[in-house]
Amino acid sequence: MSEAQTVHLTYEDGARAVELARESVESYVLHGQREQPGSMRDAFYARTGAFVRIKSTRGRGRLRGCAGAYRGSDQLGHAIVDAAIQAASGDSCQTEIESPELPNLNISVCIVNSYTLTNDPVADMELGKHGVAIDAGGTHGWMYPTLPIELGWSKEEFLTNACRKAGLSPLAWQDDDTMVTLFEGQVFRERDDGGSVEAL
Repeated sequence: MSEAQTVHLTYEDGARAVELARESVESYVLHGQREQPGSMRDAFYARTGAFVRIKSTRGRGRLRGCAGAYRGSDQLGHAIVDAAIQAASGDSCQTEIESPELPNLNISVCIVNSYTLTNDPVADMELGKHGVAIDAGGTHGWMYPTLPIELGWSKEEFLTNACRKAGLSPLAWQDDDTMVTLFEGQVFRERDDGGSVEAL
């Protein structure tokens, strides 16, 4: 099963996606409100999945939130807003982001281009290109395409950590009843130095 998406973001679209995620986090944290995408760029009307990942720029740069879905029926602009709010809430990393943290956050967005259910994830996966989603027994977990490159993980370590994130045994990805989905996406993030957005 493969679902090909028609969306492909230009750099300008990607920069706007990150900006929208930042605005959504700030609106939620400061005012408890849901940001509206407003007048969206053409690509943002496509119906596809999106993820938002929030890291602290202080200390060791711990993860402060991550949320989203690799498939979705909402327009991309709304999917980004929803993922950003969920990532900023306490549901994501146990503690809700608070207003003093806002200047010290790095926000990245992954826009899903396609996803494929695989029976042989080690053979089918390309590190740095694919994110992974694990589904088994009513629980699921996913991880960003850039993570194994950032952390020096092998394919097996990537799959193992995705299983742990899902609350499953580390080797659950090898079980016949576990669904492993590989997704490809474009990742854009704020630069740590506060400069422009970069495409990864």
